Amino acid sequence: MTTLDKAPTEAPAQDAQDAQDARDARDARAVPADAPGSAPDPQAPERKVKLGGVTREDVFTILGSFTGSLGLNWVLYERVLPFSGALGFLLCWYLLFLTGYFVLGRLQWGALMVRERLVSVVAWSAGLLVVGLIADQIGYVASRGYDAAQHANFFTESMERTASLSPITSGGALHAVVGSLEQLGLATLFAVPLGIAAAVFMSEIGGRMARPVRTLVEAMTALPSIVAGLFILGIVILTFGFDKSGFAASLALTVMMMPIVTRAAEVVIRLVPGTLREASYALGGSQWRTVWNVVLPTARRGLVTAVVLGMARAVGETSPVLLTAGFTSRMNANPFEGQQISLPLYIWSYVKLPVDEMVARAFAAALTLMAVVLILFVTARMLGGRAAGELSGRQKRKLARAASTAAPARRAEPAPGRAIPVAASARTAVATGEH
Repeated sequence: MTTLDKAPTEAPAQDAQDAQDARDARDARAVPADAPGSAPDPQAPERKVKLGGVTREDVFTILGSFTGSLGLNWVLYERVLPFSGALGFLLCWYLLFLTGYFVLGRLQWGALMVRERLVSVVAWSAGLLVVGLIADQIGYVASRGYDAAQHANFFTESMERTASLSPITSGGALHAVVGSLEQLGLATLFAVPLGIAAAVFMSEIGGRMARPVRTLVEAMTALPSIVAGLFILGIVILTFGFDKSGFAASLALTVMMMPIVTRAAEVVIRLVPGTLREASYALGGSQWRTVWNVVLPTARRGLVTAVVLGMARAVGETSPVLLTAGFTSRMNANPFEGQQISLPLYIWSYVKLPVDEMVARAFAAALTLMAVVLILFVTARMLGGRAAGELSGRQKRKLARAASTAAPARRAEPAPGRAIPVAASARTAVATGEH
């Protein structure tokens, strides 16, 4: 009887609960998941929000400013103002473009956003200008030197048996490439240790001599290249009686490279956190071990950049090489004996001749110099590209082999005196009835 009395009461309650669930589900479908005030669904996948980027409004604003400023600039230059010249036209066009972009942006966005996007446009345009200038230079040199660079003899022969009126299929710049590589290699070998040692002295040791050394290095940074060539010419060649050679040219290039390497290396070494030095001293390391094992490895990338800057300064020098290495049209692979030519001197000597073939050879040598510099810089980056504390591939493989060898031994070893966890012992005591 009790069961029959409760059944009619529970049925309407269940129907009311089902109706409430249906209304809740309908309301959840009607309100978006990302609407303000709605609770996030824990089962729904996370949706990434992309910050920044370029929208359609940005593109249309830039295009409108670009075309509008071009038309206004053409009217001003050609019809209204008495101006002329391509450089002034481009400069006024750029200024009008920035003004138009600011005005159009102010009609759409707030003042803060307009300033931010205007600075971004200036930065992007400056970067594109630099890339355009570099591409223009490379394209011009390549177009002028293609007639000589397309022949294999240019990279495999010297100018020993080639005259000014010889055809383009005769002679090349092999002796100049060899001379440049040897002179730059010797200069790097001399300048890098001396420059880094001077930087370590000024930043890590200091003392009374640090300020005079820093002043001397800063003065040598702005030293004209011709003065370095005259210094080596007067001291090494005229005073000590050595002949002009690639070695003497490398000494002149060392004088040019060393202050660049020293200044850049000092800045990089000073950026190493002092806590690393303190940790090394706390572990009992001496100052020499701290510098050798902590400071220099931490600043490896910056030191490579310093070396690259020094090489960039020395690789294109002409006057020091002309005064100290002389000039020759034959192959000389011995930098310590006989005169030797380099690529910059090769270019300077042949580009001024009134013969198209010689001018083409000079531009092809300039293109070769660009390729040599690119190869050297990429190699330097690859050698010093690892971050501080990052293991090389060989070190990672060695650690992996050591771990794989030690893993079976650890699994096979017994565990004497292994302690039973407290929770496990408590569960065992409860199961056995012990107290």
